[in-house]
Amino acid sequence: MSAPSRQATQPDAGADAPSVLNALPDAILVLDSADRIVSLNVSAEQFFAAGKTTLGGQALSDLLPADSPVFGILAQARRGSYSVSESDMLLETPRIGSRFVEVAAAPIPEPGDRVVLSLKERSIARKLDHQLGHRNAARSVSAMAAMLAHEVKNPLSGIRGAAQLIEQTADSETAGLTRLICEEADRIVALVDRMDSFADDRPIERGAVNIHEVLEHVRRVAQAGFARQLRFVESYDPSLPPVLGNRDLLVQVFLNLVKNAAEAVDAKDGEILLDTRYRHGVRLAVPGGGARVDLPLTVTVGDNGGGIPADMISHLFDPFVTSKTEGRGLGLALVAKIVNNHGGVIEAESEPRRTRFRIMLPVSPDAGTRRAAP
Repeated sequence: MSAPSRQATQPDAGADAPSVLNALPDAILVLDSADRIVSLNVSAEQFFAAGKTTLGGQALSDLLPADSPVFGILAQARRGSYSVSESDMLLETPRIGSRFVEVAAAPIPEPGDRVVLSLKERSIARKLDHQLGHRNAARSVSAMAAMLAHEVKNPLSGIRGAAQLIEQTADSETAGLTRLICEEADRIVALVDRMDSFADDRPIERGAVNIHEVLEHVRRVAQAGFARQLRFVESYDPSLPPVLGNRDLLVQVFLNLVKNAAEAVDAKDGEILLDTRYRHGVRLAVPGGGARVDLPLTVTVGDNGGGIPADMISHLFDPFVTSKTEGRGLGLALVAKIVNNHGGVIEAESEPRRTRFRIMLPVSPDAGTRRAAP
């Protein structure tokens, strides 16, 4: 029997080099002998927050500090004519902020002295580690809330009822004390009710949500009340597709973050940043399954306040952790739970005059394959 014939594999016309480079999640730049940018992919445009027209022909020293170790890696790659890489390198500039990246440089044989530079952001793994911690914290609070609802609310109801019976036959002084008992019982019940929201593990109803409409609503509420004297700085990508989420819960999330920002800044020169952008290549494993979901929609809430203490950042989303003198430490824990229920990721970074909370969310299936333009 003759062997089955094999058809020759034809090159895919759509898989040209620019298309392949633009599909990569890492920032890729081609540099000439003077470290000027010859070409770059879409991820590099997003990494440096500028378009190809702006970055093309620009010297890398205009984007990174002159003493950045990236230039040492480039020089080493040129001298040795081999690939050089380094992981967990910190890049800090006003344009890109603070980012941990894995840097790789490799020379291109033709034409000479050109080098390919790859910048792979390492913070994704950290985001996932933090997110796992947030989920564990949310589960801990859920169990505690269920216990409190059962063990505290029922006795309080009896205490309040007994105080009301005493009040009916009490003199004015005793009646004042019984009213105090009722008020304190109501206050504790209200606290337990707030914590009881953590124990609700029912799936949330989600649909296509315009995140900019949510942020606009939050801004109007804030400026009508607690943030009326503050300046809002909005930087939106108007072509973002809809978020897969619950509008009311997302309003709760961002209202909480904006309120925290308003309380952290000075009333005279306080600024609150609201920023949206599309970052492809961010994927998160779904608990209990092998599937991964894209989380390309990033919403940032920032402020120019005094910053969050460094020793508090890693525990910021744990319950009862707060830097406020009168805070209960439940607001950010609830934010983390809601973001988790959306299948999203939240992270925080802070230094004096620059605090940022970033939330990454999934795209609604109704948006199809549409993606925001760089």
